[in-house]
Amino acid sequence: MIIVTGGLGFIGSNIVHGLNARGVTDIIVVDDFTDGTKFVNIADAQIADYLDKERFLALVQKNERFAGSVTAIVHQGACSATTEWDGKMMMENNYDYSRELLHYADRFALPFIYASSASVYGNGTVFGEEPRFEHPLNVYAYSKTLFDRYVRRHLVPGCSQIVGLRYFNVYGPREQHKGGMASVALHLRNQLVAEGIVRLFEGSDGYGPGEQRRDFISVDDVVEVVLWFLEHPEMSGIFNVGTGRSHSFNEVALAVLEAFGHGELRYISFPEQLRGRYQSFTEADISRLRAAGYTKAFRPVASGVAEYMRWLERS
Repeated sequence: MIIVTGGLGFIGSNIVHGLNARGVTDIIVVDDFTDGTKFVNIADAQIADYLDKERFLALVQKNERFAGSVTAIVHQGACSATTEWDGKMMMENNYDYSRELLHYADRFALPFIYASSASVYGNGTVFGEEPRFEHPLNVYAYSKTLFDRYVRRHLVPGCSQIVGLRYFNVYGPREQHKGGMASVALHLRNQLVAEGIVRLFEGSDGYGPGEQRRDFISVDDVVEVVLWFLEHPEMSGIFNVGTGRSHSFNEVALAVLEAFGHGELRYISFPEQLRGRYQSFTEADISRLRAAGYTKAFRPVASGVAEYMRWLERS
């Protein structure tokens, strides 16, 4: 049995579907179901059980083994709002909760694969998985940074698997509930459908209009990485999960426009509240992931976004 926290959410629900595609249905989904619209993400998935995140935490703290044999914990649950400044809430959700699950997994020798974030690098220019490159710009990024540092102190060779995955800019199916935190690809698509135009920020940090660059990765590729680590419990560590290549926002916009065959691109003023808190460039160093043995190719932005647009049309 595999426990997937955040299993109603974007990446978590895609992991559930990825497991189903491999014949795995013995899954416990853990989440906060306050937003009932998220049911659509797993309505067509097969799972064994659902637990509210607070109920699950209480059972973990009591060392409950759960019905059946748990074989791994895939921890994707978190508050991912980069604009949230309630530090107490953020640390309770992203740091304290994760720490409890880490120790639970350790007590029962369970593989523990959790979601970290490329936000830990802030406005740095080197994206390698080492503390000296970590420069969080907001409390969300700090919560992820702090937990990664805690994990490093518990990475002991020969012990049960612990894997932290630093996701870069993920886009793809089942992210509609994320609102303002959804991918730029979804925002541009929704703008195009509603108004016939797509909007990007004007230049910032020395980049021209729409030329800010990110490492955009399809959620389908992210799921493949997660499943690979589940199949390789001997591998532990903190790993970047990106394509290893940055693309401009203009390229994403062009992919959306080409998928629809019409529309106009316009540029809007860069928001003052984001100045100094915005990652204008990210590009994953995936050498550590490759050295671990992951060899699959990642989708280029043009084909990945086009594939996503087709999925949205079918949904």
